[in-house]
Amino acid sequence: QVQLVESGGGLVQAGGSLRLSCAASRRTFSTAAMGWFRQAPGKEREFVAGIKWSDGSTYYADSVKGRFTISRDNAKNTVYLQMDSLKPEDTAVYYCAADVTWRPYVTTTRGAYEYWGQGTQVTVSS
Repeated sequence: QVQLVESGGGLVQAGGSLRLSCAASRRTFSTAAMGWFRQAPGKEREFVAGIKWSDGSTYYADSVKGRFTISRDNAKNTVYLQMDSLKPEDTAVYYCAADVTWRPYVTTTRGAYEYWGQGTQVTVSS
């Protein structure tokens, strides 16, 4: 099993910043990539950003490009999501997820991620 522990959510005003963290219990031979998803009330869970452990290649949803930055610390088995210039529409529960299958690129599909964290609430006030 891969355990994912998220932290860093909270309440912030529009234009502010937050950094989310996701610590994974395993990486080598267990996970190939990590992704961040978010889900607002009444909406489906959507892909936000992803990163491969091996080379650090990333992919972002259009809605967050230029504002969010995903990164990883291989030694700590931890992935971060730096969120800047936050907007009220960024309000959602943010989930960390692990993809154990090697792929040449980060995938955005929910079904590709086998393990999920508990979620952390991000609320952006106007």
